[in-house]
Amino acid sequence: MFTVCALYQFVRLDDFEKFRTPLCTLMADLEIKGTLLLALEGLNGTVAGTQDAIDKLVQFLEDDGRFNNLEIKFSQAKKLPFKRLKVKLKKEIVTLGVEHIDPLSSVGTYVKPKDWNTLINDPDVVLIDTRNDYEYGIGSFKGAINPNTETFREFPAYTKENLEQYRDKKVAMFCTGGIRCEKSTAYLKSQGFKSVYHLHGGVLKYLEEMDEAESLWEGECFVFDERVAVKHNLEQGQYDQCHACRYPITAADKQHQHYEKGISCPRCHGTRSEDQLSRYKERQHQIELAKVRGEEHIGDNAAQIINAKTKKKATISS
Repeated sequence: MFTVCALYQFVRLDDFEKFRTPLCTLMADLEIKGTLLLALEGLNGTVAGTQDAIDKLVQFLEDDGRFNNLEIKFSQAKKLPFKRLKVKLKKEIVTLGVEHIDPLSSVGTYVKPKDWNTLINDPDVVLIDTRNDYEYGIGSFKGAINPNTETFREFPAYTKENLEQYRDKKVAMFCTGGIRCEKSTAYLKSQGFKSVYHLHGGVLKYLEEMDEAESLWEGECFVFDERVAVKHNLEQGQYDQCHACRYPITAADKQHQHYEKGISCPRCHGTRSEDQLSRYKERQHQIELAKVRGEEHIGDNAAQIINAKTKKKATISS
């Protein structure tokens, strides 16, 4: 079993660009895979490795002295759910696209999973799912409003067009791991909303801590790794993923005439150019060849750095 670690913290990192290399070198040495985002406003990502490796990564961050408030969620996977290690430099660790929104100075009221049911059962509470429409499509809380956004950047526009009517009500929001709600609740407060709440630790913490018999969650929760989705107790769910559009698909979707492994699914069929389809087909061909050779196909788009001490490779994306 491998340990999957989702973590984030909003903290000012003036040297985030310089911090990238030692962080990536350490994870390469520990054979950790996954993606971490670094920005002036903090750190965010999900990685996986042995329990010992993840423990050493967390210790490294805590020893730095700035990451004393890490929001961390652990789960288990039978195989590594990532193929590469990426450390990306970003303008935001979760992209809202609105300047001067700082969760360190103003944020919604945190609600623990054990208190969440009481809050959202209040008839005066408006419950908003801040995730994207395909995430909502495979699972959400009963009664939650779907903003029908394709990216988090669309949330400010959705707020202005749809949430003004709820300005004087209690607004409760949730997301996968909690980080999007740090930004969305901070944004609502900047717009004059007074009573704003969000699920501390996100859906993942709720599914981990809440007894299924008492849960108000319906369906599964999409995660951004090869497990695709998880259910209660963070056990892997039933969904697979279309590797063309990256959307979750069911067993029934894979029986559809428009499904072609690695190339298309009922959702994205007919939306890709001939050049894209050609690249998808070649990628799938290389995956199948690697499988025959008993190797793992990890792609060919990333740059590599070499740890001079260990000579182990890590993939980094800018």
